[in-house]
Amino acid sequence: MNRIELQLLVACLWSLSATADELLVAAASNFSAPMNELALRFEAQTDHKVEVAYGSSGRLFAQISNGAPFQIFFSADQDKPERLLASGLAVPGSRFTYATGALVLWNADDKVAVPDASVLIQNSELLIALANPRVAPYGAAAMEAIESLALSEAVAGRLVLGENIAQAYQFVDSGNAPLGFVAKSQVFRDGRLRKGSGWEVPADLHAPIRQDAVLLNSAQDCQPCLQLMAFVQQPEQRALLASWGYRFD
Repeated sequence: MNRIELQLLVACLWSLSATADELLVAAASNFSAPMNELALRFEAQTDHKVEVAYGSSGRLFAQISNGAPFQIFFSADQDKPERLLASGLAVPGSRFTYATGALVLWNADDKVAVPDASVLIQNSELLIALANPRVAPYGAAAMEAIESLALSEAVAGRLVLGENIAQAYQFVDSGNAPLGFVAKSQVFRDGRLRKGSGWEVPADLHAPIRQDAVLLNSAQDCQPCLQLMAFVQQPEQRALLASWGYRFD
């Protein structure tokens, strides 16, 4: 992120923070739909407003490290919240795992079956979308799964990288890439695919996608922020996240 982009982001976020009870949250792209629902539920039960910025965990981490005034960070991994704690940018003892994600190899066409990983090598010209593994934990998990399946050479030159998991999903949803590794939360609801066809990547093919949240230093005295973090851990809210395909292990 260049200096001008950061200045614009900070100015925008500070303008949003004019209201004392308005929370500024950074959340990984895979969590966008569930987070939107959680925010609406939280707002309905309290007097607080929740503003959420979505992006790859790596990009949000960089923004936070460069002074963006977010108050809570919902990452798609455990590493970045831990690094924020280690660098003194997050409140000690505030980190918790809010969900464990799953990866799905997905095609947006209901008529095209995706039974397993064999579809990756059935056509040597098919493009395969995934989030940039350098900044997006779901992209890193996808690369790890490809390596575990010994398919790195077979898919070489066919990978299309999105800046985050939302862009990887868009590549497949638009048809620009026939296949893609996406978050289960993007394509599942209430135990079934919302559209298209997909294969849930076995969890033993990649490291667990444990997703942690952490309270940032700018919010160490923010009681509404603590309320939101406790709210997300309530059984009712966990049930909502489970309906989007998240686990709690």
